Amino acid sequence: MSAAPDLIIVGAGIVGAACAMECARGGLRTLVLDRGPVGGGTTAAGMGHVVVMDDSEAQFALTNFSRRLWHELRPQLPADVEFEACGTLWVAANAEEMAEVHRKQKFYEQRGVRVEVLDAADVAKAEPNLRPGMAGGLCVVDDAVVYPPCAARFFLEQAKKSGAEIRTGVVVKNLLPEGGVQLADGSRIAAGRSVNATGPWSPELTPGLPVRKRKGHLVITDRAPGFVRHQIIELGYLKSAHSLGQDSVAFNIQPRVTGQMLIGSSRQFDADDSAVNQPILDRMLRRAIEYLPDLGKLSAIRTWTGHRAATPDKLPLIGPSAASDRIWLATGHEGLGITTSLGTGRLLADLLLGRQAEISAARYAPVRFENGGSHHE
Repeated sequence: MSAAPDLIIVGAGIVGAACAMECARGGLRTLVLDRGPVGGGTTAAGMGHVVVMDDSEAQFALTNFSRRLWHELRPQLPADVEFEACGTLWVAANAEEMAEVHRKQKFYEQRGVRVEVLDAADVAKAEPNLRPGMAGGLCVVDDAVVYPPCAARFFLEQAKKSGAEIRTGVVVKNLLPEGGVQLADGSRIAAGRSVNATGPWSPELTPGLPVRKRKGHLVITDRAPGFVRHQIIELGYLKSAHSLGQDSVAFNIQPRVTGQMLIGSSRQFDADDSAVNQPILDRMLRRAIEYLPDLGKLSAIRTWTGHRAATPDKLPLIGPSAASDRIWLATGHEGLGITTSLGTGRLLADLLLGRQAEISAARYAPVRFENGGSHHE
């Protein structure tokens, strides 16, 4: 890149990669820097669920928009991205959770999202390995799963085709208020603007950012093709997801194209280490086996942890920082970074290029946290 870049994106995870793809396509001279390999941090530790969520109108808008972008990109995705529109099955264990099924059904249908309500017999037919006696469930038909590290690599390949440059093994020390970055060796790279897309590590580059690390565990099994057919999540997951303080687990399982099963999920705040927490892992697996009794017959071949970037209102930070309009943010996606990577990239490019955005970006603006404020919708 001969001229100084218009934009330096720090972070080559899936969010940074999607931002690079959209910004480079929009004509911005884009440089991506990362201290590790492409997609080696949070992206490599995620489940790869492309899901429309309904916690708030703002969360729905971004996840729905992003899922649509995934489906539009689908014909171009290489096989190793493993895009599979298996749908999400939210399972209800009792009448109270069936009431939540009907609430979700109404919410989604009013907004044009395809869903199907399943009764007890339907659930047993759709997922025979679930324990008997489920009350029913809701299938969100067009949800999908992907393999995130390969998706991040593909996005960066697309960015390169539009002229972007990617440098890995580069440690950024500071984002400069006048634009550009300072590297760990003291050298500087000038640019019109910089973007902090470093997820859970973003407060290191933007001090005071309201982003906390949330640690999660995942387990992958050996091959058992067809053991589950959908991404299955217990409706109790929503209760655990709303817990901002305490450690929690919930049943969440994903079929991989390889025939393996990826099992989640756990949440721990302010656990900075990457070590497996055996009591949390045991709780998570016990919860999964409560729903899928035969899961205990499969062999776990790998267990790992990762950190997600959580914000107080469960919405990401997309746009100029409060500190400087030369320093921009694309972080705080917590467990929805895979889904919302494409929507984030499109929104960021729209804002930087002064284009009309398809959804309102104001709800994700970092300025909402100025003066200790919080935004809820």
